[in-house]
Amino acid sequence: MHWILLRGLTREQSHWGGFPRLLTDAFPGQQFHLVDLPGTGVHFNDSCPDSIPAIREKVRQSIEHIPGPYSLMALSMGGMVALDWAQHAIEGEIQNLVLINTSSGFSPPWRRMRPGAWPRIARLLARRELFDREADILRLSCNHPVSLETMKHWYSIQRQRPVSFQTAWAQLKAAAAFKPQPDRPLPDALLLASRGDRIVHLKCSEALEQRWQWTLKVHPTAGHDLPLDDPEWIIRQLQYWLPR
Repeated sequence: MHWILLRGLTREQSHWGGFPRLLTDAFPGQQFHLVDLPGTGVHFNDSCPDSIPAIREKVRQSIEHIPGPYSLMALSMGGMVALDWAQHAIEGEIQNLVLINTSSGFSPPWRRMRPGAWPRIARLLARRELFDREADILRLSCNHPVSLETMKHWYSIQRQRPVSFQTAWAQLKAAAAFKPQPDRPLPDALLLASRGDRIVHLKCSEALEQRWQWTLKVHPTAGHDLPLDDPEWIIRQLQYWLPR
C-alpha cells in the first residue's frame, strides 16, 4: 500500500521530523510518500491556488508516478486536501483515510481557528526574524517540550525553501472557504485529535465523527502538531485501527 502524507499550512515534508521513519519501522510492508502542497517544499517556487479543490488537483498531479490505490494521512489543512481528494476519488482509489487535527466548513469559524490563535498567527506572519518566527510556531503548535535542535531544523527549512507571503495567504483563503460535500466518502476513517490543541478546536473532529460515524481518538495533552508531540501515540492508534 502506498501512503501519501500531507502537512498543513505553510509546512512541508521536512516538518514531519522523525515520524516517517517510525511509520516505516512499524509498518514494514507499507510505503510512505511525503508529498508537498503547492508553494511549499520542493514546490516552493510555484504559486499556490487559493481553493482546496485546486490544491488537491495539484497534489494529485504531483503523485501520478506513484501507483494507486492510496492511503492518505494528513495534518491540519493537509487533512482538508485529503478529505476533498477522498470525496472526488474514483471508486477504490483511496483505501484508508487518517485525518489529524483537521477542520472543515461543518464547524463554525471560531472553532476552525480558535480566537486566541488569530493574533498570534498574525504576529507570526509579520515577523522578519526567521529563527524567532519558527520557534514561536513550534511553541504555538506543540504542547510538549521542543528541543533547540528542532527549532534550528525548522529555521534551516525556511532558509532553504522559504514559503512566500502569497502562498501563506492563498492557503489561508483556501482553508477558510473549504466545506466538504455532504456525502460520506468512506465507510470509516480515523480521526486523531488533541484535546490541548490551541489552534483547532477538538469539536471540529467531533463534528466529522458525528456526521459520518467515523472513528475518533483523542490525545489528552498534545497540541496541534500531534506528530511532533507524540508520534508513538499515532502509531499505536494506527495499529489498533488498520486491522479493522
